[in-house]
Amino acid sequence: MGAVKRLATLVLLLPLVTACQGDDASTGKYSTGGDPSDSPCSRVVSAIGYAGLMLEPAGGEDRQNFENALVGRFSELRGITLEFGDRLPAALRTAVATVKETTEELAKPSTPRERQVTLLKRYRPAADQIVAGCE
Repeated sequence: MGAVKRLATLVLLLPLVTACQGDDASTGKYSTGGDPSDSPCSRVVSAIGYAGLMLEPAGGEDRQNFENALVGRFSELRGITLEFGDRLPAALRTAVATVKETTEELAKPSTPRERQVTLLKRYRPAADQIVAGCE
């Protein structure tokens, strides 16, 4: 009888489990929190600032520690940029594209350190341009 109850429970829970497994890539939802009506500039600039709190000062990229917390912040920045970046001012399109490209690899802990340093050097001017362009 225990097996029948487990099977019945599984059958009842299956629709709930599958309903919660949306494919974010197909829905265009890449980040969590906030309100969809939030200012795109505010969201992206905030995420850039949050990642920046863990970065060495400009010029110190070779000393940067790419610890898991920083990789996680780049991951969050990537999600926010994917979700809100296309709604930033048109003049920032190139900078947004660079942030998307660089954070794709900076958000992966498996990226080799030398590559992380190179990407960080490309990321910084693009992120600075977005911050300046959103003021």
